[in-house]
Amino acid sequence: MSVEALLAIIEAWPISVAMRGEIPGTEWLFPIIETLHVMALTIVVGSIAMLDLRLLGLASRNTAVSRLTAEVLPWTWTAWSVAAVFGTLMFMAKAGTYAGNLQFRLKFVCMGLAAVNMFVFHFGAYRQVARWDGGEPPMSAKLAGALSLSLWIGVVFFGRWVGFTT
Repeated sequence: MSVEALLAIIEAWPISVAMRGEIPGTEWLFPIIETLHVMALTIVVGSIAMLDLRLLGLASRNTAVSRLTAEVLPWTWTAWSVAAVFGTLMFMAKAGTYAGNLQFRLKFVCMGLAAVNMFVFHFGAYRQVARWDGGEPPMSAKLAGALSLSLWIGVVFFGRWVGFTT
């Protein structure tokens, strides 16, 4: 089966048809889901930015990185899960259109690179957080914070751009 055929099948699912507002009474479904997606993404980016700005030494300098991480990451992962579910529903409405959209693809490239950056940070610099927890993070942690912040700005930028190009 080709990718195009799979995307067409996804677009034919009843939930996809409802997301497009083609079933009476579902005209508001896409805008509601989109609003919830954006709200969840705001929490994701905001919580990640809190940690990234701490790593860069620009905010929360009096808070240990391990404490901030413990407080923020549950919010990040919960909101990311919500954003992923609602984003998937939005994708299903016009799977073929989104799959072929450059900005949509760039959004996912930024998210993928952000995930790689997160894994490198958590299995690298963060493994020795006890050494620098209350003070100045090492350059590798600062670099991870700067890269993370940049990539998540890219996710927001390209995600917003998708709405103008589909």
